[in-house]
Amino acid sequence: MKSINRRDFIKLGSGSLVAGSAGLAIPQLAIGATKKVVVIGGGAGGTIAAKYIRQSDSSIDVTLIETNKEHYTCFMSNEVIGGDRKITTIKHPYDGLKKYGINIVHSMATAIDADKKTVMTASGDSFSFDRLIVSPGVSLKYNTIEGYDEAAAEVMPHAWKAGHQTALLRKQLEAMDDGGLVVIAPPGNPYRCPPGPYERACQVAHYLKHNKPKSKVLIIDAKDKFSKQGLFTQGWKARYDGMVEWVPAADTGGGITSIDAASMTVSTDFDDYQADVVNIIPPQKAGAIAEIAGLTDDSGWCPVDLGTFESTIHPGMYVIGDASMATGMPKSGYAANSQAKVCAAAVVASLNEIEMADPSYVNTCYSLVAPDYGISVAAVYRLAEDRSKIAKIAGGLTPGDASPDALQREVLYAYSWYDNIVADMFT
Repeated sequence: MKSINRRDFIKLGSGSLVAGSAGLAIPQLAIGATKKVVVIGGGAGGTIAAKYIRQSDSSIDVTLIETNKEHYTCFMSNEVIGGDRKITTIKHPYDGLKKYGINIVHSMATAIDADKKTVMTASGDSFSFDRLIVSPGVSLKYNTIEGYDEAAAEVMPHAWKAGHQTALLRKQLEAMDDGGLVVIAPPGNPYRCPPGPYERACQVAHYLKHNKPKSKVLIIDAKDKFSKQGLFTQGWKARYDGMVEWVPAADTGGGITSIDAASMTVSTDFDDYQADVVNIIPPQKAGAIAEIAGLTDDSGWCPVDLGTFESTIHPGMYVIGDASMATGMPKSGYAANSQAKVCAAAVVASLNEIEMADPSYVNTCYSLVAPDYGISVAAVYRLAEDRSKIAKIAGGLTPGDASPDALQREVLYAYSWYDNIVADMFT
């Protein structure tokens, strides 16, 4: 595996792509009778799959089913919690997708009939399909931590689905007295956005340092190691020395086991902690509709063919993004974007009975330690010869000895990345 610089990564990850298709030249087609594709979920994966299918073959009728009329991105939501970004800046409408001829339905998908090839919605409508793409994100596994249910989440927010919960956690930080304790409880693997809890700790610490400097952030982890650990711990030392403490699972018997929302207390096998603000991020599984449709296995996630993202349980149905078992790739927004482009190419090829090119995939993830201190990880992937995993072939991390100017540039890259990905999703 070789290390690459940013310029080489951009060349590998996007410079050779056709229409941003993640390493696949999707043919421009407009032939045959109307074929129907339904996409469930309007996040980082679903919007891209719908858009790129329509761009690739205008004869395919594409319907996107999404409950919400606006999408709040999880990426950059930590900046909202830290106070350096307004929540309106992460809210995006779906109107821009209509120019591609996508039929957008704002309703909840409630059932899928694999035999009849139909999707039912909460509004009572039924949509037939020749191919179905499911991009439902994650469901939170409430009650895996004793006492933590949906009601408790209004007291101890998870903020792992952006929007109301993001704003709630921000308000709690603003209301907290100086000298307070903030507890963040990340889950065990796998879960959406592996570096997210630790970036959140940075953003919370940044707010506290400048507004409530006697306060502390305590991370009680369900793991003994985490994504970009060396870079994060270096950043905490450099910017928030003594304010952020990380407690590995080995020191607590496995992280938080129970909570009492009334007294704002969290408990491990060894200790109880009373806090002023508690951010519980519970374990996760594939979004509810995937389980209802029988697309999940005993793990709670959806097994797929890694070269196409077609379900290994239900042929003709595809699962992308966080819900899929994309072995070798993290559950991230950019991974979902890349997977959606591969899936779009596979669906177009399947419906037109043509051979699909060998796929490649990309991922990059930025984390903001402070307004002038960014870190990142990037990777390029290929499908393994035995199709057992999506294998990393190149990539790299922000160097541990990066200069202040380089760390500042990472922040600028992060903002540019955000602008580009949301433009790809919604315009």
